[in-house]
Amino acid sequence: MRHPFRSVGAQLSLALLLVVAAALAIVYVAVVPSLEKRLVNTRVSQLVRTAEQLRPKVDSGWTYDPDNVATAAIRSGSRVMLVQPLIDTPLAVQDSLPGQGGDVERDPITLRAIKMNKAQHGTLRQGDQHFAEAVVPVLGGTYFLVLRDSVQNQFGSVHLVQRRLLLAAGAALLFALLLGYGGARMFARRIRRLEVAADRIASGRFDEPVRDSGGGELRRLADAFERMRVRLAQLDDARREFVANASHELRTPLFSLGGFLELLDDEELDEATRQEFLASMREQVARLTKLASDLLDLTRLDAGRMTVEREPVDLGALAEEIAEEFRPVAQGTRHELEAGSEPVLADADELRVLQIGRILVENALLHTPPETTVRVRAASRGGRAVLEVEDDGPGIPAEQREPLFERFYRLEGTRASGSGLGLAIARELAELMEGTIEITSPPGLTVFTLSLPGSGVPAARPFSREKALPTGT
Repeated sequence: MRHPFRSVGAQLSLALLLVVAAALAIVYVAVVPSLEKRLVNTRVSQLVRTAEQLRPKVDSGWTYDPDNVATAAIRSGSRVMLVQPLIDTPLAVQDSLPGQGGDVERDPITLRAIKMNKAQHGTLRQGDQHFAEAVVPVLGGTYFLVLRDSVQNQFGSVHLVQRRLLLAAGAALLFALLLGYGGARMFARRIRRLEVAADRIASGRFDEPVRDSGGGELRRLADAFERMRVRLAQLDDARREFVANASHELRTPLFSLGGFLELLDDEELDEATRQEFLASMREQVARLTKLASDLLDLTRLDAGRMTVEREPVDLGALAEEIAEEFRPVAQGTRHELEAGSEPVLADADELRVLQIGRILVENALLHTPPETTVRVRAASRGGRAVLEVEDDGPGIPAEQREPLFERFYRLEGTRASGSGLGLAIARELAELMEGTIEITSPPGLTVFTLSLPGSGVPAARPFSREKALPTGT
């Protein structure tokens, strides 16, 4: 059973809800306490200003005439008291609200003003009521003028704002939840479609394209899936074609070998025919050997078991040796094969460089028309050692150059010989030696360039033909 909060939709909805709740909490904390403090402080400041204005007007007559404090109370909109500091406890000698003067005894602001003999102000709480208060000494400090006003109205305004803010927060959270859930469901459906597409591709079905009508990262992810689907479809087609070609390549020489073996059992077979049959059998065995060699090299590369040795290698000598080796083949295909002999030292594996060179030369001879020239040469460029194989063939279209190095790929219209793995193996071998293989192909010319790290050793050791490896194309 799937956990409800493990889905992307639920997680996105919850995340949006938490973000909105956090934002509302910040607004609440920032607004409500500061609003309450500002309203209360404003009333305290008003009382302080009024008390300072009344201070010079207070005379000894205030102690006898209650009309003075009553008039001051009306003008200030607050309770006004004239307090006399006695030895035991302060006494309100005049009060705009008679009968409530006893609370002065428990008034910390008034007691603090009497003790320090200086003006004081602030807020206090008596019972369930909150008050703003200002106290100033008058008549030389023999009396203190107290102005007090309830701030319950200010607290009521704050509570009203608080309630409305909470109601708005609740509505915002509900809206955020609904909006987040709806948006998350749409987002989750897009992800689910990509998941279904990925499962379909993983099962080997490449016929249905991957589409996403939205935008953003999921659209780019869908486009990447589509590119992957197209590429996998191409590779799958190439694999199927390779299996068919490999099966044909295996079946044809095997059938030929079986037929020749039966013919060789004929005692009346003359020696010349026998030798011709043996030569044909050797050719079929060579075809099988090349295919097996390609598959073995590919398996080793994939498994990471292909190793290379780094030592000084004379690419000029290798170019001469490769040309000498393929000269009979070139004569048979009516090609002219040329080689350059400039000494160029590379830091590489001699056997692997030879294998790459043989792949490149064999491809050039197989895929260029007769009566054209194939050139093998070595050179030094920018501290790199270079082995080039150049031919005068029709050239390779730009869009097909990079795919040439992919496994199972063969140019359209070329001969269906070989496994289509030679150039892929050549590039991977070059990369193992920290080298590269590149193609340049202007009209009427194609150049395959193997670039390897140069070597600082002054002389190259002689090349041994016995170390040559079989190659495939």
